This record gives sequence, C-alpha cells and structure tokens, in this order.
Amino acid sequence: MTEIGSLASEPLFGLPLPELWFALLFFIFAMFLFLDGFDFGVGILFATRDDEHEQEQLLAAIGPFWDGNEVWLVVFGGTLFAAFPAVYANLFSRYYLLMFAILAALGFRGLAPEMYEEREDTQWRRFWGYAFIIGSTTTPFLLGIFVMNWLLGASALISLQGVLAGLAVVALTVVDGAAFLGLKTRGALRDDARTYGVRAAIGYLVLTGLTLGLVYSTTPSLRPSFQSPAIVGLVLLTGGLVAGYILAFRTQRYHLTFVIAAGLVFALVTLLAGLMFPVVDRAAELTIRDAIISTLPLNLMTIMASVLLPLVFGYFVVLYSAFSGPIESEETYR
Repeated sequence: MTEIGSLASEPLFGLPLPELWFALLFFIFAMFLFLDGFDFGVGILFATRDDEHEQEQLLAAIGPFWDGNEVWLVVFGGTLFAAFPAVYANLFSRYYLLMFAILAALGFRGLAPEMYEEREDTQWRRFWGYAFIIGSTTTPFLLGIFVMNWLLGASALISLQGVLAGLAVVALTVVDGAAFLGLKTRGALRDDARTYGVRAAIGYLVLTGLTLGLVYSTTPSLRPSFQSPAIVGLVLLTGGLVAGYILAFRTQRYHLTFVIAAGLVFALVTLLAGLMFPVVDRAAELTIRDAIISTLPLNLMTIMASVLLPLVFGYFVVLYSAFSGPIESEETYR
C-alpha cells in the first residue's frame, strides 16, 4: 500500500515526467517522419520513372517496411491521447477535417501498391501508380500543415505558414527517400536518386528558411523562443546537415547520407518541440504540466513504456536486418 501511495503522490524516481513524456511524444513523431518519410519520398520519386521494371524496384525497396513504419504514427497518437488527453481532444476537434484528410491520404498511399500488383493491365497500373504518387505527396504536405497549425494554435485550417511548412516536409521526405534509394538500388536508379536528393535538400533548406522567417515575423509570442541559443543552434545545424548530405551523396557515401537524412528529420522535429516548449497547446493556453495526466497513471505508463519501447526497437532492428542491402534487379513488390 505504501508503494502504491508513493506512485500516486510522487513522480517515479523523482523524474520530471511531464517534460520527459513531452520529449518522448516528439521523439516518436520524429521516428514516424523519418521511417515513413522515406516511404513517402520513394512514392514521390515514383513519378520520375517511366519504366515499369524500375517502378517495380521502387515498390520492392519499400515493400517490407512501409506498413511497419506506420506503426509509429499509431504510437504517436496513442501517446498523445494517453499522456496529454486534453491536447488530443483539442487538436482532433479543432482540425478534424485535416485529420480525416491525412488518414484518407495514408489509406490511398497504402492501398495503391497492393492494387497496382493485382492486374497486368496498363491503364489499371497507371491509375494506381498515380494514386501512389498522390497519396505519398499529399500525406507529408498535410502533416506539415497540421504541425504548423499546432505550433501556432491556428484556428484556420490553411495558412501561408502551413503551406510553406507542408512543402518543406514534402521536400524533406524526398531527401529521406533519395537517401534510402541510395542504399537499396544500383545503377541509373541510384544515380537519379542522388540528383533528386541533392535538389530536394536545397529546396528543403530554402523552404525551411522561408517558413521560419514568416513565423518569426507574424507571431510575436514565439520570438523569444527563436532567440534562444538552442533554436539558433538547431537552425545552424540544419544548414550544416544539408551541406553534409550533399557532400556525402556526391562522394557516394550512401550510409552516411542516410544517417544525415535522419539527422535532418530529428533536427526539424526538435526545432518544432523547442519552439513549442513549454506550451503544448497554444490555442488553449495549456502548458505541459497543465495538460499532463495525474501522477499515478503517469508513473504506471512510464513503467509500461520502459518495457514496451525496447521490444518495439528490437522488432525494427530485426526487420531492417532481415531486409538489409540493395534489392536485386528481379525483385518485385510481392
């Protein structure tokens, strides 16, 4: 009874659990954006291929991974609901049309490769190929709008800041997808991925700069956050990572390119969390400690997370180890 009483009245081991769960929430989102981001990027680059065999290779490259990668989005939603239920309710009620659009785009993207393989008919495959491209492009674009609305506490679904953020996230997924194809393909596919990846990296840097500049000029309440050393450091780090990505790609160091792509994703999500902190819902004026659940369930969730998260990571280590290395020329999605 004493131990239960302690769990109900004091944070586990005296840890700052509200802040740790805030960090965990954005870490999970970064994992989703990185892992499913290369799936989106490959889907966008699918539009650059006319040869059916090359299209099959792109589908084969992501085939073992994309449905597993989407698990991180489910975990993100579950974490937000479990740790910050008021924020979950506010965001989904405020932006429910945007949420449904994201889910529809994800469903379209997931259905397209399955339907693409069902028939050999040219018209059939062209339609589902376009569906794959549209779903892969629309999802990160809408996610960018969502996170910008969340950051700003916007009441309108669409704003210039949101559109720029959406375009930046689309460019980032191409950066991620091109780096992934650098590991998984050979020959012309790899060479073209390098070209598109470099262009996307430059585009991402420009779009990110424009987005941050616009947010700074139009949102006075966020200006102190922009001026913090951590945020300035993350902005400078992003520029350095883009330069490193381009150099690594041009020197054909594909593993390093992929690691740098991951760094760009995590830098962006850390920047978002840093600008938001300590407010987790600006529209409702909720800070992290205002929105967090009570001590007992928070302690119990922390214990459960410390057990379950290593298992999830173990699963992904096994998955990516089993399907490591470039795909063979004869491989298909099935």
